[in-house]
Amino acid sequence: MERIFDSSDFSARDALPAWENVIAEAVMPTSFKLIGTDVFRGRVSTMPLGAVQLSAMAYSSYLTQRTPKLIRASDPEILALGVTNSGPHVIEQNRKRAAVRPGDLLLFESSRPFETYADGGNILLQFPRALLPLPARQIDQIICRTLPGDQGMGRLLRTFLTHLTEDSTEYTPQDAARLGTVGLDLVTATLAHFLEREGAVPSDSRQRVLYMRITSFIERHLGDTTLTAGEVAAAHHISVRSLHRLFQQHGVTVRSWIRGRRLERCRRDLADPAQRHVSIQAIAARWGFPQPADFTRVFRTVHGITPSDYRNRSHDHSTETGARSQAPGAPR
Repeated sequence: MERIFDSSDFSARDALPAWENVIAEAVMPTSFKLIGTDVFRGRVSTMPLGAVQLSAMAYSSYLTQRTPKLIRASDPEILALGVTNSGPHVIEQNRKRAAVRPGDLLLFESSRPFETYADGGNILLQFPRALLPLPARQIDQIICRTLPGDQGMGRLLRTFLTHLTEDSTEYTPQDAARLGTVGLDLVTATLAHFLEREGAVPSDSRQRVLYMRITSFIERHLGDTTLTAGEVAAAHHISVRSLHRLFQQHGVTVRSWIRGRRLERCRRDLADPAQRHVSIQAIAARWGFPQPADFTRVFRTVHGITPSDYRNRSHDHSTETGARSQAPGAPR
């Protein structure tokens, strides 16, 4: 994510007009009016994902309007799927009014007027309306309708978007385009689910979403040492053979993918200074390696170093970095 706006870079008088200009460029032209304060505070970070864009925003209370005049002046013809992170949000569009709570999802569009009260923060995924492979009449049914983001497809989509905003990985343009495709697949599948029109989702999108659902399920059960391919397949109502075929399309086996994710969780915990007091054996068991000798062997094979040596080097590096940052004259 690239920070493109921070109100602390502007004077109190200039912050809101600057915000309005940034939102017009990054999302769509709208007008803003502060509520209960004369000082605006906010920030925006964005990530281009091919034809899709992801934005993370935080802001103080305001009213925003997208009027017919603004639409005539500029209409990017986009749909936007918002995930509310915090604070109250109320939006009116398409003769509907929705009160959105933290964790909820909501779809709105640039081509019709809307009015919003917002205070807090959200994540926004925007994309050309033409890219959503659902009939217009079905899309209209779900515009400005709150959708739960705490279960099923809604949770999968919310988790995916939240992870992207928190991930510090630098993606190549090719990676970004693929992530945009996955995001659009998840939006399509989520909306089709709530519309009870799953059959309208293209087969290739369904396969990509199924893979995301399965890997998300496995992530939540990494600590279960009894987890088998049969259980994973049964939980998603497919055969074990179909499960293996799906993972082969992504260049991995089910077993190697699970082992890789378990090792990565162990590696992160070993490098975490806050978990220095947790034994290596406990960390390994936590993530599905009940036999210490087996864990040490697999970890060394992948990383070329034992778990204890990796932990010591990680913490020594962290200590040295902290000492340098505290040294007199060190850049801050």
